[in-house]
Amino acid sequence: MSHLTGHQVRIAAHGRDIINVAQASVCGGELVGLIGPNGAGKTTLLRAMAHLTPLQGGSMALDGVAMGSLDPRERARRVAYVEQSGAAAWPVSVADLVGLGRLPHLKALAKQGSGDRDAVAAALAATGCQHLAGRSVDTLSSGERSRVLLARAVAGKPEILLLDEPVAALDPAQQLAILTLLRDLAGQGLGILAVLHDLPLAARFCHRLILLKNGQVLADGSPQIVLQDQMLAELFGIEVESGERDGQRWVLPWRALP
Repeated sequence: MSHLTGHQVRIAAHGRDIINVAQASVCGGELVGLIGPNGAGKTTLLRAMAHLTPLQGGSMALDGVAMGSLDPRERARRVAYVEQSGAAAWPVSVADLVGLGRLPHLKALAKQGSGDRDAVAAALAATGCQHLAGRSVDTLSSGERSRVLLARAVAGKPEILLLDEPVAALDPAQQLAILTLLRDLAGQGLGILAVLHDLPLAARFCHRLILLKNGQVLADGSPQIVLQDQMLAELFGIEVESGERDGQRWVLPWRALP
């Protein structure tokens, strides 16, 4: 299974480091949550892992090969990135937008084949977007658009999927549906790194959590190990209630610490 790993990653802006991470990784078969307070650098690190933000130091490699040395089409086939609150540049249909996820697999000017159309249909079904296929993307709600953009990424069948707050605009039922989908995709071998702000969902669905604070990794491990009271107090300045159900530990932010 593929693995995407950053070593000694340094990103600076305005004369100061905003990311200084010894190691951050995601491997095939796992759903990893990237969590931390606002301004911790989560989106910046995620974009660096997608080869969208240049590094001032360190390296980012896919299966041991530097991301920058990969052919752009190969990189696009193997690593997909879905930004927060992404939008389409023009009012195409949902089906056509999701079909763009197949572009890295097509030769120049080639039309989609049956395999591409099957991949689009499967992605629409998996994300619950079949009923939106004929809609124009400029008529969608923010939550619908989030699911459609995820469908576009899924249609490309990447090896690594990088998601910036994939459930932020969704209602509770859709949040559960999408995170269940992501967990299932990880079970099929996809490596997923997702920025999440909802600690109860992160605790329930993620195999591993990376906690970022001030651009540095404060902790990296299973939710059971990472989401401890003292760690959450240090990271977020909150007190939590916790318990266990069906063999899983749950946490609930309860009050801000003075």
